Amino acid sequence: MFRWLKRFKEDIQVVFEQDPAARSSFEVVLTYSGLHAIWSHRLAHTFYKRKLFFIARSISQISRFFTGIEIHPGATIGRRFFIDHGMGVVIGETCEIGDNVTIFQGVTLGGTGKEKGKRHPTIKDNALIATGAKVLGSITIGENSKVGAGSVVLHDVSPNSTVVGIPGRVVIQDGVRIKKDLDHCNLPDPVADRFKVLEVELERLQIELKQLKEGKIESGHPTL
Repeated sequence: MFRWLKRFKEDIQVVFEQDPAARSSFEVVLTYSGLHAIWSHRLAHTFYKRKLFFIARSISQISRFFTGIEIHPGATIGRRFFIDHGMGVVIGETCEIGDNVTIFQGVTLGGTGKEKGKRHPTIKDNALIATGAKVLGSITIGENSKVGAGSVVLHDVSPNSTVVGIPGRVVIQDGVRIKKDLDHCNLPDPVADRFKVLEVELERLQIELKQLKEGKIESGHPTL
């Protein structure tokens, strides 16, 4: 019992560390759906490990109804897990989530088909999965990694990496340790960077074509 009370206190403290909008423990305990979903999952997971699957699923579905967060009772979740604005979060049966992991609204940690066995992601310690990201299949997101908002990740991500885009692309890896903060909207965008390069090239070709029409460029000898 003492261990459970210690975990409850730790869960509340995580909310204050991660969410600047949290004002009091009373408010957090009564109004934070992510916290309610985590506590419900712990109870459901206890029944699941004892092979009382119907009771476990019933608890998870009741929690889903009230919180909008669906965590399968078979998922394994570590300490200091934080779900911020959790509506639409889905966590599959064989997910394994480490310690100090943060996920945001609309995140899916799901499978890719009807395969058996381990079919959902493993999220290592200190990872951050931003709003609307989809992490699919039996893949691993390494320690201290970030998945940018709206990304779709289908392959393993090395530790200390930042992934963005559809499909997810690693844009930072093995550099300075990535700071785990809430600034997940200001991540590099390799697609946008490529478009900028193409725009510059298009402008150059337009200028060259204009000069060619005006007779300022001799055949095979551009003046640019």
